[in-house]
Amino acid sequence: MKKIAILGSTGSIGTQTLEVVRENGDIEVLGLAAGSNISLLEEQIREFQPKLVAVWDEKKAAELKIKVQDLDVKIVTGMDGLIEVSVMEEVEILLTAVVGMIGIRPTVEAIKAGKDIALANKETLVTAGHIIMPLAKEMGVSILPVDSEHSAIFQSLQGNKMNSIHKILLTASGGPFRGKKQEDLLNIQVEDALKHPNWAMGRKITIDSSTMVNKGLEVIEAKWLFGVEVDKVQVVVQPQSVIHSMVEYEDGAIIAQLGTPDMKLPIQYALYYPKRRYLPGDRLDFWRMGKLDFEKPDMDTFYGLALAYEAGRTGGSLPTVFNAANEMAVGQFLNREIKYLEIIEIIEDCMRAHKNIENPTLDQILETEAETYARIKSRR
Repeated sequence: MKKIAILGSTGSIGTQTLEVVRENGDIEVLGLAAGSNISLLEEQIREFQPKLVAVWDEKKAAELKIKVQDLDVKIVTGMDGLIEVSVMEEVEILLTAVVGMIGIRPTVEAIKAGKDIALANKETLVTAGHIIMPLAKEMGVSILPVDSEHSAIFQSLQGNKMNSIHKILLTASGGPFRGKKQEDLLNIQVEDALKHPNWAMGRKITIDSSTMVNKGLEVIEAKWLFGVEVDKVQVVVQPQSVIHSMVEYEDGAIIAQLGTPDMKLPIQYALYYPKRRYLPGDRLDFWRMGKLDFEKPDMDTFYGLALAYEAGRTGGSLPTVFNAANEMAVGQFLNREIKYLEIIEIIEDCMRAHKNIENPTLDQILETEAETYARIKSRR
């Protein structure tokens, strides 16, 4: 019986992880953590019977305690609660699917406690990859990617020496605005940006996909996961979302991972690695599909992707600024406080104003995040 804990259990990745648990029947969920959706969290507690549950919001945690007082479960709160779930003694794998930099400290503590990490929280490596990857190596733990693209790269690397990589081909759907120009995006509303053509995801990541900032975050994440420079990560728009990513080797051979757009595949692969398990669902039918299309990304219209490459090349604390500025700007857009194109304007403004720290500590990363938020709030 594999024993796991899940941070972000009520989100898109968290709920799909629990579907994988449900379908396989040989995984025990010892810990769960969520932000404030205690109605769904209560359902999860009653079905999966975890020993420990963290709720970020203290008032919601108090409500949940009353709702589940008939069960033998401990409810904890805040960052201390997230960390307590992350380091549970019996847990073998921590799946971290929380949104934002909130995931960094629990991931660090889990690694120190010897837990393998199934990583679906981009921000952890984007902002603290220089801390996370050496620490994981030191502690002898695995960082197993759950993002579909990084999982595809990871799968395409199996059985091959890392030093034979020529480049990584990171695929992108292009999002709902593929083919559009800047002038076409002037009056984009929240509802327009939330209509992803292929994937069902959370609101924040769906907006990130529409701006291609999400792909930029993935470029920086790939740098740390696979030990390559960002310029060895080439983004390729693949509108059907059938090729999830590829690796080109020094001899010119390209190995790709293909499949239907279903996040349960990379989740299950991470939880059972290196074994593969049967996964119910649709299969690719090449006769019906007929063709695959490929395009070069438009980095003028989707300037956020160009800014991500700049942040990744520069390194230090600049990726934290890129990430934090995007987080707050997307939140403001979702709250209808700013226009769509202002998201990237805000990111660039924060990056240009920042004095880079070459090798930031965890405290400096969090200070940089706070400074970036303060700059954006001062714009109002």
